[in-house]
Amino acid sequence: MHFEHCYVAGQMPRRNLSLVGKDPMRTVFLLFDSLNRLSLGPYGAKTIKTPNFDRLAARSVTFDNHYVGSMPCIPARRDMQTGRLNFMHRSWGPMEPFDNSFPEILEDAGVYSHLITDHLQYFRDGGATYHTRYTTYEYLRGQHGDAWKADVAPDWPKLKQKYHPLQYSETRGVDQYHHIINRQHLKQECDYPLTKCFDSAREFLDRNRAADDWFLQIETFDPHEPFNAPERFKEDFPTDYDGPVLDWPPYGRVQESPEECAELDAHYRANLAFCDEQLGQLLDYFDAHGLWDDTTLIVSTDHGFLLGEHDWWAKNRMPIYEEIAHIPLFVHHPAYADQAGTRRAGLTQTTDLMPTFLATHGCDVPDEVTGHSLLPVLAGNPSERDVVIFGTFGSAVNVCDGRHVFMLYPEHVTTEGLFQYTVMPTTLNDLFDVDELAQAELVAPFNFTKGARLLRTPALEKSPFNPFFGPMVFFDTETVLFDLLNDPKQENPHRNTDVELELTIAMRTQLLRHDTPAELYARLGLPMPRNAGPTLLSGAAAAPRQVVEPTG
Repeated sequence: MHFEHCYVAGQMPRRNLSLVGKDPMRTVFLLFDSLNRLSLGPYGAKTIKTPNFDRLAARSVTFDNHYVGSMPCIPARRDMQTGRLNFMHRSWGPMEPFDNSFPEILEDAGVYSHLITDHLQYFRDGGATYHTRYTTYEYLRGQHGDAWKADVAPDWPKLKQKYHPLQYSETRGVDQYHHIINRQHLKQECDYPLTKCFDSAREFLDRNRAADDWFLQIETFDPHEPFNAPERFKEDFPTDYDGPVLDWPPYGRVQESPEECAELDAHYRANLAFCDEQLGQLLDYFDAHGLWDDTTLIVSTDHGFLLGEHDWWAKNRMPIYEEIAHIPLFVHHPAYADQAGTRRAGLTQTTDLMPTFLATHGCDVPDEVTGHSLLPVLAGNPSERDVVIFGTFGSAVNVCDGRHVFMLYPEHVTTEGLFQYTVMPTTLNDLFDVDELAQAELVAPFNFTKGARLLRTPALEKSPFNPFFGPMVFFDTETVLFDLLNDPKQENPHRNTDVELELTIAMRTQLLRHDTPAELYARLGLPMPRNAGPTLLSGAAAAPRQVVEPTG
Protein backbone atom coordinates (compact mmCIF):
# COMPACT_ATOMS: atom_id res chain seq x y z
CA MET A 1 0.00 0.00 0.00
CA HIS A 2 1.34 3.40 -0.99
CA PHE A 3 0.15 6.92 -0.45
CA GLU A 4 0.22 10.14 -2.41
CA HIS A 5 2.54 12.86 -1.16
CA CYS A 6 1.62 16.54 -1.32
CA TYR A 7 4.91 17.05 -3.16
CA VAL A 8 5.48 15.97 -6.78
CA ALA A 9 9.10 15.59 -7.83
CA GLY A 10 10.30 17.77 -10.65
CA GLN A 11 12.30 16.62 -13.63
CA MET A 12 15.94 17.44 -14.27
CA PRO A 13 18.53 15.81 -16.47
CA ARG A 14 20.76 13.21 -14.86
CA ARG A 15 24.19 14.46 -13.93
CA ASN A 16 27.10 12.44 -15.26
CA LEU A 17 30.34 13.16 -13.36
CA SER A 18 33.46 11.09 -13.50
CA LEU A 19 35.16 10.68 -10.14
CA VAL A 20 38.53 9.85 -11.65
CA GLY A 21 41.09 11.94 -9.82
CA LYS A 22 38.39 13.85 -7.95
CA ASP A 23 36.81 13.36 -4.54
CA PRO A 24 33.03 13.50 -4.47
CA MET A 25 31.96 16.98 -3.49
CA ARG A 26 28.31 16.31 -2.63
CA THR A 27 27.05 14.77 0.58
CA VAL A 28 23.68 13.76 2.00
CA PHE A 29 23.69 13.23 5.76
CA LEU A 30 20.51 11.63 7.08
CA LEU A 31 20.17 11.88 10.87
CA PHE A 32 17.37 10.10 12.72
CA ASP A 33 16.68 10.65 16.42
CA SER A 34 16.50 7.84 19.02
CA LEU A 35 17.09 5.08 16.50
CA ASN A 36 17.50 1.79 18.36
CA ARG A 37 20.26 -0.15 16.56
CA LEU A 38 18.86 -3.57 17.49
CA SER A 39 15.53 -2.69 15.85
CA LEU A 40 17.19 -2.65 12.41
CA GLY A 41 17.58 -5.66 10.15
CA PRO A 42 21.26 -5.01 9.36
CA TYR A 43 21.97 -5.23 13.11
CA GLY A 44 20.08 -8.47 13.67
CA ALA A 45 16.46 -7.43 14.30
CA LYS A 46 14.12 -10.39 13.87
CA THR A 47 10.70 -9.12 14.96
CA ILE A 48 10.42 -6.14 12.63
CA LYS A 49 11.20 -5.81 8.96
CA THR A 50 13.27 -2.84 7.81
CA PRO A 51 13.74 -3.62 4.12
CA ASN A 52 15.07 -0.20 3.23
CA PHE A 53 17.70 -0.19 5.95
CA ASP A 54 18.65 -3.58 4.47
CA ARG A 55 18.91 -1.91 1.04
CA LEU A 56 21.03 0.84 2.55
CA ALA A 57 23.40 -1.68 4.15
CA ALA A 58 23.83 -3.41 0.79
CA ARG A 59 24.97 -0.09 -0.70
CA SER A 60 27.07 1.02 2.26
CA VAL A 61 29.75 0.11 4.75
CA THR A 62 28.01 -0.79 8.02
CA PHE A 63 29.81 0.15 11.23
CA ASP A 64 29.33 -2.40 14.00
CA ASN A 65 30.91 -0.54 16.92
CA HIS A 66 29.77 3.06 16.59
CA TYR A 67 29.12 4.89 19.87
CA VAL A 68 27.63 8.09 21.21
CA GLY A 69 29.75 10.75 22.85
CA SER A 70 27.90 13.45 24.79
CA MET A 71 24.30 12.85 25.84
CA PRO A 72 21.49 13.58 25.16
CA CYS A 73 20.34 15.14 21.88
CA ILE A 74 21.78 18.69 21.70
CA PRO A 75 25.07 17.73 23.40
CA ALA A 76 25.28 14.92 20.82
CA ARG A 77 24.78 17.43 18.03
CA ARG A 78 27.49 19.67 19.40
CA ASP A 79 29.82 16.64 19.21
CA MET A 80 28.79 16.07 15.60
CA GLN A 81 29.17 19.70 14.54
CA THR A 82 32.47 20.37 16.34
CA GLY A 83 34.19 16.98 16.23
CA ARG A 84 34.98 16.90 19.94
CA LEU A 85 33.29 15.78 23.17
CA ASN A 86 31.64 18.40 25.37
CA PHE A 87 29.92 16.58 28.25
CA MET A 88 32.84 17.17 30.64
CA HIS A 89 32.41 20.96 30.52
CA ARG A 90 28.71 21.72 30.41
CA SER A 91 25.20 20.33 30.03
CA TRP A 92 22.78 20.87 27.16
CA GLY A 93 23.66 24.15 25.47
CA PRO A 94 24.23 26.07 22.27
CA MET A 95 27.27 26.22 20.08
CA GLU A 96 29.89 28.45 21.67
CA PRO A 97 31.69 31.29 19.83
CA PHE A 98 34.98 29.36 19.94
CA ASP A 99 33.49 26.11 18.61
CA ASN A 100 34.54 24.82 15.21
CA SER A 101 31.46 24.23 13.05
CA PHE A 102 31.72 21.92 10.06
CA PRO A 103 29.07 23.75 7.96
CA GLU A 104 30.91 27.05 8.52
CA ILE A 105 34.19 25.44 7.50
CA LEU A 106 32.49 24.03 4.42
CA GLU A 107 31.08 27.46 3.59
CA ASP A 108 34.53 29.03 3.88
CA ALA A 109 35.71 26.44 1.33
CA GLY A 110 32.86 27.28 -1.05
CA VAL A 111 30.67 24.32 -0.15
CA TYR A 112 26.98 25.14 0.23
CA SER A 113 25.28 23.55 3.26
CA HIS A 114 21.53 23.15 3.76
CA LEU A 115 19.71 21.79 6.81
CA ILE A 116 16.22 20.33 6.57
CA THR A 117 14.82 19.49 9.99
CA ASP A 118 11.72 19.09 12.12
CA HIS A 119 13.87 19.00 15.27
CA LEU A 120 12.32 21.60 17.57
CA GLN A 121 15.31 21.64 19.94
CA TYR A 122 17.23 23.80 17.48
CA PHE A 123 14.62 26.50 18.00
CA ARG A 124 14.64 26.57 21.80
CA ASP A 125 16.98 28.55 24.03
CA GLY A 126 19.49 25.73 24.42
CA GLY A 127 19.99 24.95 20.73
CA ALA A 128 19.46 28.21 18.90
CA THR A 129 22.98 28.57 17.47
CA TYR A 130 23.18 25.32 15.51
CA HIS A 131 20.90 25.72 12.51
CA THR A 132 22.25 29.21 11.76
CA ARG A 133 25.69 27.77 11.03
CA TYR A 134 24.34 26.32 7.74
CA THR A 135 24.15 28.36 4.54
CA THR A 136 20.38 27.88 4.54
CA TYR A 137 17.94 25.90 6.63
CA GLU A 138 14.30 24.85 6.62
CA TYR A 139 12.25 24.02 9.73
CA LEU A 140 9.20 21.79 9.33
CA ARG A 141 6.77 22.40 12.19
CA GLY A 142 4.66 20.18 14.41
CA GLN A 143 6.91 17.62 16.11
CA HIS A 144 6.80 16.69 19.80
CA GLY A 145 6.26 19.80 21.94
CA ASP A 146 6.71 22.36 19.19
CA ALA A 147 4.90 25.57 20.22
CA TRP A 148 3.24 25.73 16.83
CA LYS A 149 -0.56 25.83 16.56
CA ALA A 150 -2.50 28.29 18.69
CA ASP A 151 -5.74 27.04 20.23
CA VAL A 152 -6.75 29.21 23.18
CA ALA A 153 -9.72 27.12 24.30
CA PRO A 154 -9.37 23.48 23.17
CA ASP A 155 -12.09 20.92 23.86
CA TRP A 156 -10.22 19.50 26.85
CA PRO A 157 -12.91 17.02 27.98
CA LYS A 158 -12.82 15.40 24.54
CA LEU A 159 -9.03 15.41 24.37
CA LYS A 160 -8.71 13.97 27.88
CA GLN A 161 -10.76 10.98 26.78
CA LYS A 162 -8.61 10.52 23.69
CA TYR A 163 -5.13 10.42 25.30
CA HIS A 164 -3.68 8.22 28.01
CA PRO A 165 -2.83 10.05 31.28
CA LEU A 166 0.88 9.36 30.62
CA GLN A 167 0.79 11.81 27.73
CA TYR A 168 -1.97 14.22 28.64
CA SER A 169 -1.42 17.72 30.01
CA GLU A 170 -3.43 20.94 30.06
CA THR A 171 -0.43 22.93 31.33
CA ARG A 172 0.75 25.48 28.79
CA GLY A 173 4.38 25.15 27.85
CA VAL A 174 4.56 21.43 28.62
CA ASP A 175 5.53 19.30 25.62
CA GLN A 176 2.45 17.08 25.93
CA TYR A 177 0.20 20.14 25.87
CA HIS A 178 1.62 21.41 22.58
CA HIS A 179 1.68 17.95 21.04
CA ILE A 180 -2.02 17.40 21.73
CA ILE A 181 -2.84 20.70 20.00
CA ASN A 182 -0.49 20.10 17.07
CA ARG A 183 -1.64 16.54 16.48
CA GLN A 184 -5.12 17.73 15.51
CA HIS A 185 -3.52 19.30 12.43
CA LEU A 186 -1.74 16.14 11.22
CA LYS A 187 -4.63 14.78 9.22
CA GLN A 188 -3.00 13.38 6.09
CA GLU A 189 0.30 11.59 5.67
CA CYS A 190 1.69 14.57 3.80
CA ASP A 191 1.06 16.67 6.93
CA TYR A 192 3.45 14.66 9.08
CA PRO A 193 6.78 16.39 9.75
CA LEU A 194 8.68 13.21 8.80
CA THR A 195 7.03 13.19 5.37
CA LYS A 196 7.66 16.90 4.94
CA CYS A 197 11.36 16.47 5.68
CA PHE A 198 11.85 13.86 2.98
CA ASP A 199 9.62 15.75 0.51
CA SER A 200 11.73 18.85 1.06
CA ALA A 201 14.90 16.81 0.56
CA ARG A 202 13.70 15.66 -2.84
CA GLU A 203 12.87 19.27 -3.73
CA PHE A 204 16.44 20.22 -2.84
CA LEU A 205 17.82 17.38 -4.92
CA ASP A 206 15.61 18.24 -7.87
CA ARG A 207 16.94 21.81 -7.84
CA ASN A 208 20.56 21.08 -7.01
CA ARG A 209 21.64 17.57 -7.91
CA ALA A 210 23.30 18.80 -11.12
CA ALA A 211 25.38 21.26 -9.10
CA ASP A 212 28.54 20.50 -7.18
CA ASP A 213 29.99 21.46 -3.81
CA TRP A 214 27.01 21.02 -1.51
CA PHE A 215 26.14 19.30 1.76
CA LEU A 216 22.55 18.37 2.57
CA GLN A 217 21.57 17.39 6.12
CA ILE A 218 18.16 15.74 6.44
CA GLU A 219 17.37 15.57 10.12
CA THR A 220 14.17 14.06 11.39
CA PHE A 221 12.96 13.87 15.00
CA ASP A 222 11.43 10.42 14.36
CA PRO A 223 11.45 7.79 15.75
CA HIS A 224 11.81 9.89 18.93
CA GLU A 225 8.77 9.84 21.18
CA PRO A 226 5.87 10.40 20.78
CA PHE A 227 5.79 7.45 18.37
CA ASN A 228 3.17 9.08 16.18
CA ALA A 229 2.83 7.49 12.74
CA PRO A 230 -0.05 7.10 10.29
CA GLU A 231 -2.45 4.39 11.42
CA ARG A 232 -1.64 2.03 8.54
CA PHE A 233 1.81 1.38 10.04
CA LYS A 234 0.31 0.40 13.39
CA GLU A 235 -1.89 -2.23 11.66
CA ASP A 236 1.15 -4.48 11.28
CA PHE A 237 1.73 -4.49 15.06
CA PRO A 238 -1.57 -5.39 16.77
CA THR A 239 -1.77 -5.64 20.57
CA ASP A 240 -4.40 -6.53 23.17
CA TYR A 241 -4.41 -2.99 24.50
CA ASP A 242 -7.85 -1.33 24.52
CA GLY A 243 -7.61 2.20 25.76
CA PRO A 244 -6.84 5.82 24.86
CA VAL A 245 -3.92 6.78 22.62
CA LEU A 246 -0.68 5.57 24.19
CA ASP A 247 2.45 6.21 22.13
CA TRP A 248 4.55 8.38 24.46
CA PRO A 249 6.51 6.42 27.09
CA PRO A 250 7.53 8.08 30.34
CA TYR A 251 11.14 8.77 31.24
CA GLY A 252 11.38 6.33 34.11
CA ARG A 253 11.13 2.76 35.31
CA VAL A 254 8.65 0.43 33.67
CA GLN A 255 5.50 0.44 35.80
CA GLU A 256 2.88 -0.02 33.12
CA SER A 257 0.75 -3.10 32.54
CA PRO A 258 1.94 -5.73 30.03
CA GLU A 259 -0.74 -4.52 27.61
CA GLU A 260 0.41 -0.91 27.91
CA CYS A 261 4.05 -1.92 27.44
CA ALA A 262 3.15 -3.89 24.32
CA GLU A 263 1.24 -0.92 22.95
CA LEU A 264 4.14 1.48 23.47
CA ASP A 265 6.57 -0.96 21.85
CA ALA A 266 4.20 -1.49 18.92
CA HIS A 267 3.99 2.25 18.29
CA TYR A 268 7.80 2.52 18.23
CA ARG A 269 7.87 -0.23 15.64
CA ALA A 270 5.18 1.51 13.62
CA ASN A 271 7.10 4.76 13.71
CA LEU A 272 10.28 2.94 12.70
CA ALA A 273 8.41 1.36 9.77
CA PHE A 274 7.34 4.87 8.75
CA CYS A 275 10.99 5.97 8.87
CA ASP A 276 12.04 2.92 6.86
CA GLU A 277 9.53 3.72 4.12
CA GLN A 278 10.69 7.32 3.87
CA LEU A 279 14.31 6.15 3.74
CA GLY A 280 13.30 3.83 0.91
CA GLN A 281 11.97 6.75 -1.12
CA LEU A 282 15.29 8.55 -0.71
CA LEU A 283 17.10 5.40 -1.87
CA ASP A 284 14.71 5.22 -4.84
CA TYR A 285 15.75 8.75 -5.73
CA PHE A 286 19.43 7.79 -5.57
CA ASP A 287 18.64 4.82 -7.86
CA ALA A 288 16.62 6.85 -10.35
CA HIS A 289 19.15 9.64 -10.74
CA GLY A 290 22.43 7.78 -10.44
CA LEU A 291 23.48 9.59 -7.25
CA TRP A 292 25.33 6.53 -5.97
CA ASP A 293 28.05 7.31 -8.53
CA ASP A 294 28.98 10.75 -7.23
CA THR A 295 27.22 11.52 -3.93
CA THR A 296 28.19 10.43 -0.43
CA LEU A 297 25.32 9.19 1.76
CA ILE A 298 25.79 8.85 5.53
CA VAL A 299 22.95 7.65 7.80
CA SER A 300 23.04 7.55 11.59
CA THR A 301 21.36 8.74 14.80
CA ASP A 302 22.20 10.79 17.88
CA HIS A 303 21.58 8.00 20.43
CA GLY A 304 19.42 4.95 21.01
CA PHE A 305 16.40 4.41 23.24
CA LEU A 306 15.28 1.94 25.89
CA LEU A 307 11.99 0.18 25.17
CA GLY A 308 11.68 -1.65 28.47
CA GLU A 309 15.14 -3.20 28.53
CA HIS A 310 16.67 -3.11 32.00
CA ASP A 311 13.14 -2.20 33.20
CA TRP A 312 13.51 1.35 31.93
CA TRP A 313 11.92 3.56 29.31
CA ALA A 314 13.80 6.16 27.29
CA LYS A 315 17.15 7.69 28.41
CA ASN A 316 18.77 10.25 30.76
CA ARG A 317 17.56 8.76 34.06
CA MET A 318 19.48 5.48 34.02
CA PRO A 319 22.99 4.33 33.06
CA ILE A 320 23.83 4.70 29.37
CA TYR A 321 23.27 1.07 28.45
CA GLU A 322 24.21 -0.41 25.07
CA GLU A 323 20.68 0.19 23.72
CA ILE A 324 21.37 3.90 24.14
CA ALA A 325 25.14 4.15 23.63
CA HIS A 326 25.75 1.72 20.76
CA ILE A 327 24.22 3.23 17.63
CA PRO A 328 23.92 2.49 13.90
CA LEU A 329 26.08 4.05 11.20
CA PHE A 330 25.99 3.46 7.44
CA VAL A 331 28.41 5.17 5.03
CA HIS A 332 28.26 5.10 1.25
CA HIS A 333 31.14 6.90 -0.44
CA PRO A 334 31.50 6.68 -4.23
CA ALA A 335 35.28 6.38 -4.02
CA TYR A 336 34.80 3.21 -1.95
CA ALA A 337 31.83 1.77 -3.80
CA ASP A 338 33.64 -1.56 -4.05
CA GLN A 339 33.22 -1.83 -0.25
CA ALA A 340 29.42 -1.80 -0.44
CA GLY A 341 27.88 -4.49 1.73
CA THR A 342 30.94 -4.86 3.95
CA ARG A 343 31.22 -4.14 7.68
CA ARG A 344 33.74 -2.53 10.00
CA ALA A 345 34.33 -3.77 13.54
CA GLY A 346 36.61 -0.99 14.80
CA LEU A 347 35.45 1.51 17.41
CA THR A 348 34.08 4.80 16.06
CA GLN A 349 32.14 7.65 17.62
CA THR A 350 29.81 10.54 16.79
CA THR A 351 32.74 12.99 16.88
CA ASP A 352 34.19 11.18 13.86
CA LEU A 353 31.43 12.47 11.60
CA MET A 354 32.66 16.08 11.48
CA PRO A 355 36.18 15.31 10.23
CA THR A 356 34.68 12.78 7.80
CA PHE A 357 32.46 15.49 6.29
CA LEU A 358 35.44 17.83 6.02
CA ALA A 359 37.71 15.18 4.49
CA THR A 360 35.03 14.24 1.96
CA HIS A 361 34.97 17.85 0.78
CA GLY A 362 38.73 18.35 0.84
CA CYS A 363 38.80 20.66 3.90
CA ASP A 364 41.46 20.76 6.60
CA VAL A 365 40.48 19.57 10.06
CA PRO A 366 41.04 22.11 12.89
CA ASP A 367 43.54 21.28 15.61
CA GLU A 368 40.84 21.27 18.31
CA VAL A 369 39.03 18.33 16.71
CA THR A 370 39.45 15.02 18.56
CA GLY A 371 37.42 12.91 16.15
CA HIS A 372 38.95 10.95 13.27
CA SER A 373 37.93 10.87 9.63
CA LEU A 374 36.31 7.58 8.69
CA LEU A 375 37.62 7.62 5.12
CA PRO A 376 40.73 5.56 5.99
CA VAL A 377 38.46 3.02 7.70
CA LEU A 378 36.36 2.81 4.53
CA ALA A 379 39.58 2.06 2.66
CA GLY A 380 40.21 -0.90 4.96
CA ASN A 381 42.55 0.64 7.51
CA PRO A 382 41.94 -0.06 11.20
CA SER A 383 40.13 2.46 13.38
CA GLU A 384 42.36 4.91 15.20
CA ARG A 385 40.45 4.31 18.44
CA ASP A 386 41.31 1.79 21.13
CA VAL A 387 38.56 3.12 23.41
CA VAL A 388 35.66 5.54 23.38
CA ILE A 389 34.38 7.53 26.33
CA PHE A 390 30.84 8.87 26.60
CA GLY A 391 28.55 10.38 29.16
CA THR A 392 26.00 12.89 30.40
CA PHE A 393 27.14 16.01 32.20
CA GLY A 394 27.34 15.38 35.95
CA SER A 395 26.84 11.61 35.69
CA ALA A 396 29.19 8.70 35.05
CA VAL A 397 32.07 8.77 32.63
CA ASN A 398 31.77 5.57 30.60
CA VAL A 399 34.61 3.90 28.73
CA CYS A 400 34.35 1.07 26.20
CA ASP A 401 37.16 -0.86 24.52
CA GLY A 402 34.84 -3.00 22.39
CA ARG A 403 34.88 -5.86 24.90
CA HIS A 404 34.12 -4.17 28.21
CA VAL A 405 32.12 -1.14 29.31
CA PHE A 406 33.17 0.49 32.58
CA MET A 407 30.72 2.99 34.09
CA LEU A 408 32.57 5.15 36.63
CA TYR A 409 30.20 7.19 38.79
CA PRO A 410 31.08 9.87 41.34
CA GLU A 411 30.76 8.52 44.86
CA HIS A 412 28.03 11.08 45.49
CA VAL A 413 26.05 12.11 42.41
CA THR A 414 24.97 15.59 43.51
CA THR A 415 25.52 19.11 42.26
CA GLU A 416 28.29 19.61 44.84
CA GLY A 417 31.57 20.31 43.08
CA LEU A 418 29.86 20.45 39.68
CA PHE A 419 30.43 23.46 37.43
CA GLN A 420 29.48 24.48 33.90
CA TYR A 421 31.85 26.38 31.61
CA THR A 422 30.28 28.62 29.00
CA VAL A 423 29.87 32.06 27.50
CA MET A 424 26.40 31.09 26.24
CA PRO A 425 24.35 30.60 29.44
CA THR A 426 21.23 28.89 28.10
CA THR A 427 19.99 25.31 28.41
CA LEU A 428 17.10 23.37 26.88
CA ASN A 429 14.09 25.71 27.20
CA ASP A 430 15.62 28.24 29.58
CA LEU A 431 18.25 30.79 30.38
CA PHE A 432 20.60 29.99 33.24
CA ASP A 433 19.16 30.75 36.64
CA VAL A 434 20.15 34.20 37.90
CA ASP A 435 21.56 32.67 41.11
CA GLU A 436 23.92 30.56 38.99
CA LEU A 437 25.17 33.65 37.18
CA ALA A 438 25.46 35.60 40.44
CA GLN A 439 28.01 33.02 41.58
CA ALA A 440 29.82 32.77 38.23
CA GLU A 441 33.57 33.34 38.08
CA LEU A 442 35.79 34.20 35.15
CA VAL A 443 38.32 31.48 34.37
CA ALA A 444 41.32 31.10 32.09
CA PRO A 445 40.89 29.58 28.63
CA PHE A 446 40.80 25.87 27.99
CA ASN A 447 43.07 24.57 25.26
CA PHE A 448 40.16 24.41 22.79
CA THR A 449 38.59 27.86 23.42
CA LYS A 450 41.08 29.76 21.23
CA GLY A 451 42.03 32.13 24.02
CA ALA A 452 38.47 32.86 25.09
CA ARG A 453 37.90 33.03 28.83
CA LEU A 454 34.74 31.40 30.19
CA LEU A 455 32.19 31.75 32.93
CA ARG A 456 32.46 29.02 35.54
CA THR A 457 28.95 28.66 36.96
CA PRO A 458 27.96 26.31 39.78
CA ALA A 459 25.41 23.67 38.76
CA LEU A 460 22.89 24.41 41.49
CA GLU A 461 20.04 22.11 42.42
CA LYS A 462 17.68 24.70 40.95
CA SER A 463 19.59 24.77 37.63
CA PRO A 464 17.08 24.58 34.76
CA PHE A 465 18.80 21.51 33.27
CA ASN A 466 18.60 19.52 36.49
CA PRO A 467 15.01 18.18 36.34
CA PHE A 468 15.61 16.83 32.84
CA PHE A 469 19.13 15.38 32.83
CA GLY A 470 20.91 16.37 36.01
CA PRO A 471 22.02 14.72 39.26
CA MET A 472 18.56 14.97 40.82
CA VAL A 473 17.12 12.53 38.23
CA PHE A 474 20.00 10.03 37.94
CA PHE A 475 19.27 6.52 39.25
CA ASP A 476 21.27 3.29 39.57
CA THR A 477 24.42 5.32 40.09
CA GLU A 478 26.78 2.54 41.15
CA THR A 479 30.11 2.03 39.40
CA VAL A 480 29.90 -1.21 37.37
CA LEU A 481 31.73 -3.21 34.73
CA PHE A 482 30.10 -5.17 31.90
CA ASP A 483 31.66 -7.86 29.71
CA LEU A 484 29.94 -7.38 26.35
CA LEU A 485 31.35 -10.60 24.90
CA ASN A 486 29.82 -12.85 27.55
CA ASP A 487 27.00 -10.54 28.61
CA PRO A 488 25.87 -8.52 25.53
CA LYS A 489 22.55 -7.58 27.17
CA GLN A 490 24.35 -6.17 30.22
CA GLU A 491 22.38 -8.26 32.68
CA ASN A 492 25.31 -9.14 34.97
CA PRO A 493 27.22 -6.12 36.29
CA HIS A 494 30.38 -7.03 38.14
CA ARG A 495 33.76 -5.67 39.24
CA ASN A 496 37.26 -6.68 38.13
CA THR A 497 40.16 -4.68 39.48
CA ASP A 498 42.62 -5.47 36.68
CA VAL A 499 40.20 -4.67 33.85
CA GLU A 500 38.95 -1.55 35.60
CA LEU A 501 42.48 -0.25 36.12
CA GLU A 502 43.30 -0.67 32.44
CA LEU A 503 40.08 1.07 31.38
CA THR A 504 40.52 3.83 33.94
CA ILE A 505 43.99 4.63 32.57
CA ALA A 506 42.52 4.77 29.05
CA MET A 507 39.63 6.93 30.29
CA ARG A 508 42.00 9.36 31.98
CA THR A 509 44.03 9.69 28.78
CA GLN A 510 40.87 10.71 26.92
CA LEU A 511 39.88 13.14 29.67
CA LEU A 512 43.31 14.76 29.42
CA ARG A 513 42.96 15.00 25.67
CA HIS A 514 39.76 16.99 26.16
CA ASP A 515 41.26 19.34 28.79
CA THR A 516 38.78 18.16 31.42
CA PRO A 517 38.23 20.46 34.43
CA ALA A 518 40.13 19.56 37.61
CA GLU A 519 37.00 19.06 39.68
CA LEU A 520 35.77 16.23 37.47
CA TYR A 521 38.82 14.14 38.34
CA ALA A 522 38.07 14.81 42.01
CA ARG A 523 34.39 13.84 41.59
CA LEU A 524 35.40 10.57 39.93
CA GLY A 525 38.18 9.79 42.42
CA LEU A 526 40.86 9.88 39.72
CA PRO A 527 44.42 11.16 40.13
CA MET A 528 44.45 14.80 39.11
CA PRO A 529 46.92 15.65 36.34
CA ARG A 530 49.49 18.36 36.79
CA ASN A 531 48.36 21.78 35.67
CA ALA A 532 44.72 20.73 35.56
CA GLY A 533 42.50 23.76 35.43
CA PRO A 534 41.01 26.06 34.74
CA THR A 535 42.66 28.87 36.65
CA LEU A 536 40.44 31.50 38.26
CA LEU A 537 41.18 35.00 37.00
CA SER A 538 41.27 38.22 38.94
CA GLY A 539 40.77 40.26 35.81
CA ALA A 540 43.96 39.84 33.77
CA ALA A 541 43.82 37.69 30.66
CA ALA A 542 45.63 34.39 30.77
CA ALA A 543 47.16 32.35 27.97
CA PRO A 544 45.67 28.92 27.25
CA ARG A 545 47.20 26.25 29.44
CA GLN A 546 49.18 23.36 28.08
CA VAL A 547 47.75 20.08 29.29
CA VAL A 548 50.42 17.58 30.33
CA GLU A 549 49.83 14.36 28.43
CA PRO A 550 50.41 11.08 30.27
CA THR A 551 53.50 9.04 29.53
CA GLY A 552 53.83 5.29 29.39
